[in-house]
Amino acid sequence: MPNSSRNALLLTALAVATAAFTAPAAASLGGDESTVAADHAVLEGQMKSARVQRYAVHEIAAPSGTVVREFVSPAGKVFGVAWSGPTMPDLRQVLGPYFDTYVAAVAQRKAKGPVNVVLPGLVVQSSGHMRSFSGKAYLPDAVPAGVASEEIK
Repeated sequence: MPNSSRNALLLTALAVATAAFTAPAAASLGGDESTVAADHAVLEGQMKSARVQRYAVHEIAAPSGTVVREFVSPAGKVFGVAWSGPTMPDLRQVLGPYFDTYVAAVAQRKAKGPVNVVLPGLVVQSSGHMRSFSGKAYLPDAVPAGVASEEIK
């Protein structure tokens, strides 16, 4: 095999392997705390973390101005996420394995305007207009005892 063909083959294989390992992480809500780092990498933002008595909050400020906050229980699970800013975050990234459930619920809506999906295992509230979006999603059964859903913001 000539060197140029071998090099092209190697570059193609390298590109495929790189794409496989750099695909966006697919678990934030409901995932473990390690997914926060993956979200940070995907959002390419600045991250600040704070711990309060009943949970930790990891805030990622994307270059677009959108801020995503991920709420992590003492057991290390992401029980809630919230966002605000001029653009919507990638909800597939933020909602992780709950994205398809969210999309199915929204598809059944007849109303326009703010989204308020309340299911037994998932709550998603989202509203806004161009340059001003906000929302939150949480897993009611995973919210630590003593934490009110209003704290997820």
